[in-house]
Amino acid sequence: MIARAKAAIARHWPVLRLRTILFSTLLLVAALPGFGALFLRVYENALVRRTEGELVAQSAALAASAAVLWQTARLAPLGVIAPPGPYDPQSEVDLRASPILPPRPAARALPIQPQPDAVETARRLLPAIAETQRTTLSSILMLDADGTLLNGGEAGRSLRTLPEVRSALAGRPATVLRENGGYVSRYAFEWLSRASNLRLHHARPIVVDGRVRGVLLVSRSPRPLFKGMYEDRGKIVLGIVLIFGALIVLTATLSRAIVRPIERLSRATRTLASGRPAATDLPSLQVVEIRDLFRDFAVMADSIDKRSRYLRDFASSVSHEFKTPLAGISGAIELLQDHEADMTPADRRQFLRNMAVDAERLSRLVRRLMELAKADLHRPGATAGAALPPVLAMVADGLAGDGFAVRPALPDALPPLAIDARTLEAVLTTLVDNARQAGASVVTVSAIVEDGHVVIDLADDGRGIAPADRDRIFEAFFTTKREAGGTGLGLPIARSLVEAYGGTLTLGEAAQGACFLLALPIDPAAPGNRMARQP
Repeated sequence: MIARAKAAIARHWPVLRLRTILFSTLLLVAALPGFGALFLRVYENALVRRTEGELVAQSAALAASAAVLWQTARLAPLGVIAPPGPYDPQSEVDLRASPILPPRPAARALPIQPQPDAVETARRLLPAIAETQRTTLSSILMLDADGTLLNGGEAGRSLRTLPEVRSALAGRPATVLRENGGYVSRYAFEWLSRASNLRLHHARPIVVDGRVRGVLLVSRSPRPLFKGMYEDRGKIVLGIVLIFGALIVLTATLSRAIVRPIERLSRATRTLASGRPAATDLPSLQVVEIRDLFRDFAVMADSIDKRSRYLRDFASSVSHEFKTPLAGISGAIELLQDHEADMTPADRRQFLRNMAVDAERLSRLVRRLMELAKADLHRPGATAGAALPPVLAMVADGLAGDGFAVRPALPDALPPLAIDARTLEAVLTTLVDNARQAGASVVTVSAIVEDGHVVIDLADDGRGIAPADRDRIFEAFFTTKREAGGTGLGLPIARSLVEAYGGTLTLGEAAQGACFLLALPIDPAAPGNRMARQP
């Protein structure tokens, strides 16, 4: 089941760039503290507004009750009570924007006596106020129309100077935030809360017959942040679990998409360094850079493997090619040392001639090996753009004669080739000279433009190539003219030079003789290098 799930994920996994994954990770990590702080601030502000809503509800109920009792105390007929104006029930306080006022000052002593009807109404409402205080733990004070307290320890004193009381006496309910003068810290982390030392004060007018007859001043500390969090602990724990779950999933994804592939590539590198074949399978969760790195590593591993096989075969071939002339030279030297006195002058000259021939063969092999090494390491220069007709004319002039000729059959207009003239001359010379040594009398050279390349066809009327030798014709040291001094390095050198410029050299089909196909790219700087096929 796990394997099927991994396969399903791998099929739908988007191949993202490494910078995209890293940016998403860093963005999430950077946003987590902000989300946490925002959550605490918003949650704490919600607790404060919830407390305000409770105070508004309490004061509204008590104010309505006081208005009814006020009318009864004055023996006024019951009627519809008109409010002083529309009241917006939305919250007025905000921890981020509302000003924090100092603690409520003590009430002032005034010579004015409270109004008798207000005192009577307060006396009759006190049981309801006391019961509400026991239930809600709020401070509830009742004031008359002059702002004089009708209950509490400061009864008979005035709070008219308070801004919330003035607003209520004008017929507008008001809520303010004040510092809590009696606040005592109880918890170690209360400093994280902005509302821990605050107290909400809500003043609501008591309206009778369309006139403000008194004020209810209700105050209470908001619910503590950590107590509220404890009450909502289930939701908070769920949010924490989801956050950590997201981090675990993201970490696992980064591990599978980046860390594990890099570790696998590191192990494959060590395996390749030890000489063993290294597995380079692509990871299941792919990232663009990691995928390209695996593909480049596979290309490198394949190139190293081919180069290693080439070096082994090359070393074996070199050893074989050098062994024969060295053995001949060593044998001749031993015979001369052992039987020099008994040899005739003719035998001595013959041995010395054989030694000279073998030494010349060794010298020729060394020169050709150096040419092959240069061809394998050849890098195109900046002098590309060779024209085929003049180069072919120089090759034809240099090799023609004694019953051998080069016959060009080129179209009128050929674009310049992406190869320098000296290299092109060396390649054509090798191919034409190879045909002459094979007994050809005529080499016909034609060319066509095809798919951004110029394909040069060199066909001769010589002996041709045996079917058994066609697959080995480009192998280093393979030659059918060893007795004539052939080294078997001419065609490998020509192919290496052509491939260095992005071309190909292959053996074509011919009814008579041999046929070589030389395909070279057109010089990118040449105008109209995407020419149609020409006859």
